[in-house]
Amino acid sequence: MKTKNSIRISTVLWALLPLAVGALSALLSMDGMKENASLPQPALQPPPWVFMLAWSILYLLMGVGAGLVWNAAPRGWKDALIPFVGQLVLNFLWSPLFFAWKLRLAAFFVLLGMLGLAVWMTVAFFRVRPLAGKLQIPYLLWLCFAAYLNFASYLLNG
Repeated sequence: MKTKNSIRISTVLWALLPLAVGALSALLSMDGMKENASLPQPALQPPPWVFMLAWSILYLLMGVGAGLVWNAAPRGWKDALIPFVGQLVLNFLWSPLFFAWKLRLAAFFVLLGMLGLAVWMTVAFFRVRPLAGKLQIPYLLWLCFAAYLNFASYLLNG
């Protein structure tokens, strides 16, 4: 049986996982991010600080959702965490593809895969803990917006 303290600790650890993955991916892509800022941008491109803030919030929501699912045992948490891990792997790969290697079209298709896995994750989370699924809705919306930005950037810059 899990104690309240162990539930809190595991939820914090789950919340930190996506933040760490995102930070490492950004670190590997930093030079490309600087170069990308000098290229023509899509019409609805937000300023760079918005991305850092948005992704930090989204990673926290994603991780808290995973923590809620993890702690909801035994109601299908293992199956719900499969798409979580899958979309996190694709999320990690997206920044190097787009920024460091300038493979914008490949990054777009990775993003579509990420979106598909995020929908699966959201539904799976909702089945285990409805709140965990609801916490993923901003992520889904942001991924749709990111897909627009990614594809528009591809059209503008190749």
